[in-house]
Amino acid sequence: MRHCLTIIFLLLSTMIFFGGCAGQLEQPKKNNGEQYEKVRLVMTANGTEKGIETLTARRFAELVAEESGGNVQIEFYPNDELTGGNTNEAVRSVTEGAVDLGAYVSGTMSLLDPRLEVATIPWTFANYQEARRVIDHSGGKYYEKILSEYGLVYLGSTHNGFRQLTSNRNPMRTPEDLKGMRIRVLGGEVYRLFFSALGADPVPLGWSELNIAIRQGVIEGQENGFFLMQSGNLNEIQKYMTVWNYLYENYLFVANRKIFDRLNPKTQELLREKMREACEWSRDYLEAEEKKIRFRFAEEGLEIIDLTPEELEVFKEKVRPLREKLKAKYGAEACKAFRIDMEKNFEEEGGK
Repeated sequence: MRHCLTIIFLLLSTMIFFGGCAGQLEQPKKNNGEQYEKVRLVMTANGTEKGIETLTARRFAELVAEESGGNVQIEFYPNDELTGGNTNEAVRSVTEGAVDLGAYVSGTMSLLDPRLEVATIPWTFANYQEARRVIDHSGGKYYEKILSEYGLVYLGSTHNGFRQLTSNRNPMRTPEDLKGMRIRVLGGEVYRLFFSALGADPVPLGWSELNIAIRQGVIEGQENGFFLMQSGNLNEIQKYMTVWNYLYENYLFVANRKIFDRLNPKTQELLREKMREACEWSRDYLEAEEKKIRFRFAEEGLEIIDLTPEELEVFKEKVRPLREKLKAKYGAEACKAFRIDMEKNFEEEGGK
């Protein structure tokens, strides 16, 4: 009898043991989204559906939703839809917390503080790789510091692109070729002063008015990046292009500080990490697309001029007094952060 009871006990113990193991094995894997709070954030930008900031924002939203298992949702509105097309009001809505996130060029963000436009000092960067390194190191830290003064969290930066010059009047290889030329520019001070220093006639004009103004002969030339020129089909109404990378412009992605601070640390890190990924993706995308766009422009008849180092130096010398004026305006701290007129070798400094 004792022997039978022992056998029954062992059988029951074995069943319980394997039953417990089976229960553990059958448990579904924990959904990664369970680590994140359920939250919906609203993001604004002034770009069109084809704009690089729009593409970046949508990529960011996809990455965040995927990683969070759908718990963290970014609701994106391009064309400043939330403020009826008013960009200044849109930036204000982010600083005041009416909107959670925003994406605007540094020139637009400089409405908050002129120092945010420091990277637009002519010929700050020689190429895209240099721009990436500087902004991802000391430049980004500088943006973070300045934006925090206005209740904003800096999340990342992507290219808007190097700006080139096009014209209908004549090819442009020397400052004399620009003398008296009516060139459409953005409203920022840097653009106006730059072309005035070269003897041109800068005319501030909205993007929506540019195409008609060129067709009517009111404007003879304009300056923009390849990506934006393509979206406006400007190669179809301009004859000559000078590639000189005279000015680099970028988009800044920001969050309202009070709203960001209310998120749990895991969600905050998610937003930072996925914004970095989205910005890297869009930088790669824009650089690759510019090469394709340039090839297509040339194939379709746009005369493209690449300045020699000697020709470029003549332009740089002409605007040297302006560069010194802008450096004084933005200050030594800003210029150091963006390595203006400094060696940009991070490897020797341990990546600092």
